[in-house]
Amino acid sequence: MKFKVQQDELIHALSLVTTSVERRGTLPILGNLMLKLDGDKLHVTGTDLEVETTASIRVEVIEVGSVTVPAKKLFDIVRALPSDNNITFSFANSDKAVVTSGRGRYTLQTLNAKDFPSIDDFKETHSFPVSTESFVRLLTATVFSMAVNDVRYFLNGVLLHIDGGVLRAVATDGHRLAYSASYAECESVGEVKLILPRKGVTELQKVLAVAGDSVTLSLSDNHLRVTGDNLTFTTKLVDGNYPDYNRVIPQNGDKEVVVNKSEIKSALSRAAILSNEKFRGVRLTIKDGYLELEANNPEQEEAKEVVDIVSQHGDTLEIGFNVNYLLDAINAIPHNEIKITFGDANTSALIESQEKSDSIYICMPMRL
Repeated sequence: MKFKVQQDELIHALSLVTTSVERRGTLPILGNLMLKLDGDKLHVTGTDLEVETTASIRVEVIEVGSVTVPAKKLFDIVRALPSDNNITFSFANSDKAVVTSGRGRYTLQTLNAKDFPSIDDFKETHSFPVSTESFVRLLTATVFSMAVNDVRYFLNGVLLHIDGGVLRAVATDGHRLAYSASYAECESVGEVKLILPRKGVTELQKVLAVAGDSVTLSLSDNHLRVTGDNLTFTTKLVDGNYPDYNRVIPQNGDKEVVVNKSEIKSALSRAAILSNEKFRGVRLTIKDGYLELEANNPEQEEAKEVVDIVSQHGDTLEIGFNVNYLLDAINAIPHNEIKITFGDANTSALIESQEKSDSIYICMPMRL
């Protein structure tokens, strides 16, 4: 095989694909990228058998073929070349591929393309288009609530719940929950629940950044495939039953405050400086017309902040939370006023925008 390409075009494809490559070295070929010429396009694929990404770019094809080359070495070489350079890549019935650019010549060890594994058992059951912007918004609004290395493995990811023309994303680590919803052309799918693994979510966010205005979501029993402009991303799904998130959404909270987003965010950030480094607790006290924030640590250092309440309903209340959880939820809300609904000191708080919004956040209280 042989082709010519501009450095900036090839680096764009490689940067999308190399993060999907296996880095632990369990199988040598998983450290390689598959390069395949088809028509006037080069298809570059990387996989770790959990996720697989393929990026396609137009190149000047001289001789068709396919080969696998070390991902990191190829990426580092191409990245180090001047951005306006032409690159020629060639491979001819040996175990070496040659990359030439200007006066430089680089020879890379190869492995047989026939041995490159791929997620090839994808049997599509449903597919539907979705706005890239709305899909990105769903993931951004929820991913920070995923668990990290939880023994309840199904929490180390994001739930996609498709039902009635609505695409929902949910993430929880057992102490907080993030929920977001968006309309999509998925009425024909019926009700389906998919759990995307942490790496699948992380890689998908990178791919969506360059996927075009719309992508197609294709479902199978074990995988989700996302197809956009000149790229295809596939991730295995987590096999498990996600908890019923509707059961943990607080109902009928009788205390409500509305506060300015920038004011409470700044106050919480300052109070967090003197909170306990391990537990990160902050005490909220609702008073008549203002919200008092308090934090302290084992060194007997204390922080107090007062935030004016824009509007208030219900009695006074004193309750503790993990300050990082509050800040994560507040940062995810794009509007200027935050509404927080409480029940009592032992009940989770519901955090959402004062304006109409399709996202809600739930934080469990903590004892201080």
